[in-house]
Amino acid sequence: MKVNFQRVLEKTIAAEAAGTHRPTLLLHACCAPCSSYVLEYLCRFFDITIFYYNPNIYPKEEYDKRLREVHRLLLAVNNKTETSSEVNIIEGEYNDNVFYDAVNGYEKDPECGRRCRICYELRLRQTAELAKSRGFDYFTTTLTISPMKDAGVLNEIGKMLADEFGVKYLFSDFKKREGYKRSIELSREYGLYRQNYCGCVFSSSSI
Repeated sequence: MKVNFQRVLEKTIAAEAAGTHRPTLLLHACCAPCSSYVLEYLCRFFDITIFYYNPNIYPKEEYDKRLREVHRLLLAVNNKTETSSEVNIIEGEYNDNVFYDAVNGYEKDPECGRRCRICYELRLRQTAELAKSRGFDYFTTTLTISPMKDAGVLNEIGKMLADEFGVKYLFSDFKKREGYKRSIELSREYGLYRQNYCGCVFSSSSI
């Protein structure tokens, strides 16, 4: 039976809202456009810290450009009066050799194949480990907002890592409820750079 992860998310939010503690969330961010809607949605319910960890992005200039856009987005988000708490950011280390070592042997896989799953787990594992060490209540990723990403696969990885590290994973499918459409609208509103490939050299060569 296919899981409706948007409903799972809504149930989690409702359960947390019924309590007195405002939960903390470490949000892995792949880029500013994908983060825009996710932040608009979740800032009402969580104290959020962005974790920008994407050693897959090629080239380094592209990585830096996307990081600058995330900082620019956060400046705009934090200046909005309805934002209940400031969104912070942690910048992960950029070492593309970590990515290349992880996907060695899967370079010719098609998009959304085994190589992509390894990449998802690489980034989410670092997020889960950091969430555990810093005492966050939850961790999750913006990646499920993309129509090109399988939310089922991402949530499966998230659950596995939650069990491994002992920190809660926030299940999601942010593309639901027109989340992806809203991210496009917000990108236009903020004037965000929207890339035309996922990030790695293999995805850039396939466009």
